[in-house]
Amino acid sequence: MQSISPEIIFRGNDAWEKALPEITKLTNRPLILGRSTYTNNLRSKILTDLENLNLRVNSAYLQFDCCYQDISRVKKIILKNNNDSVIAAGGGKVLDCGKYIAECLNVPCITVPFSASTCAGWTALSNIYTKDGQFIKDVKLRSCPKILVYDHKFIQTAPSRTLASGIADALAKWYESSITSSTIDDGLIQQAIQISRVLRDQLLLEGEKALKGEFENNPSWRNTIEACGLTAGLIGGIGGEKCRTAAAHAIHNSITQIITPNKFLHGEIVGVGLLLQLRLEEMKNNNKLADQSIKQLLFLMKKLHLPTTIAELGINVFVDNNLEKIADFTLREKSEIHFLPFEIHKQDIVEIIANFEQQKVKI
Repeated sequence: MQSISPEIIFRGNDAWEKALPEITKLTNRPLILGRSTYTNNLRSKILTDLENLNLRVNSAYLQFDCCYQDISRVKKIILKNNNDSVIAAGGGKVLDCGKYIAECLNVPCITVPFSASTCAGWTALSNIYTKDGQFIKDVKLRSCPKILVYDHKFIQTAPSRTLASGIADALAKWYESSITSSTIDDGLIQQAIQISRVLRDQLLLEGEKALKGEFENNPSWRNTIEACGLTAGLIGGIGGEKCRTAAAHAIHNSITQIITPNKFLHGEIVGVGLLLQLRLEEMKNNNKLADQSIKQLLFLMKKLHLPTTIAELGINVFVDNNLEKIADFTLREKSEIHFLPFEIHKQDIVEIIANFEQQKVKI
């Protein structure tokens, strides 16, 4: 079974208002799930609009990330209030948590992204973390959300940092899928890879313009947010697991194991993992184009003010056995790094990261 996309997608300015008739057909007692106080005003609007349509609405907030403690607590709230749907309104971890809880309780999920930082509003997948933000595992869900509301006016309120992070995460679709799945003769997977190539090219051409321009009359901004939040999700839906992740996400997951006071976004960490994946390809797979790809990515990442080393994520890999911890988690049995078409050993990870952190790459 393959879940490719949400059943209904509303996108563009005023997508939320356009979605309301379909939402009222789906639910009478929704629970609105959120987290950040920064976006409380948007959730208040959602709640008011639903109450004005005579829906009986409750709210719940995550205290941490998409973790089992929050999942358990919110499930109890839903059961107590007899809610018949979950409206997950916020960033990627809120969307992942809402999807997971809805599936556990067999109620529909409506996703309303407040930023373009991930494609979590689209996918039939939830990433589970500890309450301290350490990645545990990803969980395949039976279906994508029933309704995805991708309202550009909501996305406009997000900090530019979230869009830069989304660009890094979406770029990884090409670099990961093109190496993990290029030898597969399944037509859908080949098409997904080709879409990811077009996605990469569009982001390389328009990513910087999207962050520097105004929202109105700026096709680069519109194209970029939809590339990050919609097209990236479609690629995973069509292509499946191997078109979603490889070494870049495996390294992301391992970096989250190091607890620091600094909080970085998913795509910011994936971007660093992507640079390290390309170094692995250069060393282990004799990829002559990897160095050129690194320089091309570094040029854009610097323009977008994205971190480009683990040190810039606030982690010194040379203390507290951090390098060993990252290498061990990257190579754990169910790690996505094993999707690579060549064998990786612990010493390879240690050497690549150590060299990358020690030398300044010229662009």
